[in-house]
Amino acid sequence: MPYVVSATWTAEPGQEGVVLDAIEKLGPLSREEPGNRIYQAFQDPAEPLVFRLFEVYDDQAAADAHWASDHFKEFALEQAIPVLATRERAFYETIG
Repeated sequence: MPYVVSATWTAEPGQEGVVLDAIEKLGPLSREEPGNRIYQAFQDPAEPLVFRLFEVYDDQAAADAHWASDHFKEFALEQAIPVLATRERAFYETIG
C-alpha cells in the first residue's frame, strides 16, 4: 500500500537559498530511487521561507530507504535541516 509523506520546511531568514539549493539537488535523486512514486517540492512566492514537500513511496520500507540514502543525508540532514526554523512531517497510508 503506498506510503505518503508531507513535509513543511521553514528556513531561517536569509537561509532560503541554502534550502532551495538542497531541494533542487535532492529532488531528482529521490525520484530515481526504487520505490519512489512521487517526490515534488513547492515554494509559495508569497512565503519564500516556506517549502512544502510531497512524497509517495511504494511502502514505508521505501520511505525508510530514502531517509537512509546518501543523498538524503547530504542534502537534507547536512545542508537544509540545520538552517531550518521549523520542520514538520506527517505520514499517511493510502486508502481505497
